[in-house]
Amino acid sequence: MLATGLAAPVAHADTPPGLTEDTTPPVAIDARDPDLRMVQGATLAPSKVLNIKSVVETDDGAERRQDTNDNVTFALQAEVLFGKDSAELTDDARSRIAAIADEVTKQHAKKLRVFGFTDDLGSAAHGVTLSRERAGAVQRRLAEDLGSAVTFEIRGYGEQYPIADNSTEEGRKKNRRVEVSFPRED
Repeated sequence: MLATGLAAPVAHADTPPGLTEDTTPPVAIDARDPDLRMVQGATLAPSKVLNIKSVVETDDGAERRQDTNDNVTFALQAEVLFGKDSAELTDDARSRIAAIADEVTKQHAKKLRVFGFTDDLGSAAHGVTLSRERAGAVQRRLAEDLGSAVTFEIRGYGEQYPIADNSTEEGRKKNRRVEVSFPRED
């Protein structure tokens, strides 16, 4: 697995709904505090919390985990979970989803977002339907593993929100994915 401190460039600037970042400072800073030891006449800029992003991805790009201050996101390429143009989980998918369920349990997450995405081949309507069906299949499997203590938000976005260039097969492969994310607990 490859770990980086910086995220790869994103082909689409918008993030899917539900993935927000809070940059509000956790504490107030007194600019007159003598312990700051600032140069004579210097002033503090407005406080802001930087959202640190850690991305760990398998060498082949089939699985990715992204951690930020606010969210944990797992992304699995569709080829890892499903057959071509299918929303039926493969046997291999079950173990991979079980690993995500274990992490959800460890993190004490109670609200999960399961979002499906496709590439831009085929009709947009078919992509939305397929991505929604795939997200639903992953959600049902997670629900079996996690029980009723967890609530889900399920969406199929089709070709919206690509993370790679759709003009190459490698890029399209990355865009065909299901993401499972949840907010970090305070």
